[in-house]
Amino acid sequence: MKKVWNAEEKLQYERALQAKGYRYIAGVDEVGRGPLAGPVVCAAVIMPLEEADLIVGVDDSKKVPEKKREILSEEIKKRALAYTVVEVSEKDIDEINILEATKLGMKKAIESLPITPDIVLTDGNMTIDIALPQTSVVHGDALSYSIGAASIVAKVYRDKLMDEFALTYPEYAFEKNKGYGTAAHINAIKEFGLCPIHRRTFTKKF
Repeated sequence: MKKVWNAEEKLQYERALQAKGYRYIAGVDEVGRGPLAGPVVCAAVIMPLEEADLIVGVDDSKKVPEKKREILSEEIKKRALAYTVVEVSEKDIDEINILEATKLGMKKAIESLPITPDIVLTDGNMTIDIALPQTSVVHGDALSYSIGAASIVAKVYRDKLMDEFALTYPEYAFEKNKGYGTAAHINAIKEFGLCPIHRRTFTKKF
């Protein structure tokens, strides 16, 4: 039996924070920590949390089919009180490592929001170097409406970016693998070598 989307379940963290007096609650998430190529992308969103403004279907971006994700992303950007998307390049990832690159991207995304949040919800077990209260939620993209919304915006943005890279570097089929280490992608690296957007620290063994 398919699980029905439950608004109050998705809003448990946000409602608890609202009860403590927090008004602007930002969710932040990243996409692209694991791929062999391309940037890591971080999004931060502040969503309206009134019943009438909720977007049904917001969830962990990995659980949402591609077409639905694209529709949701547009709706989130339209309804958000504020949102930002930040890329951290493969060169930066190679220089400072993926964890630090992710934290940097999240920090930049939060700090560039046009509304300063009262508190930030982060996915996973991540502490970001920001001068704002923050709470990390393990599996937050599935459990928190705000983090889920950020994950969808980041995923759709990064997928489109990798589709564009596929036109420049067609040998690697980035439109299919989005930079992840599929067998076909690894075989293409072995055949053609690395292209400029490959992460050198992730592809040493090839």
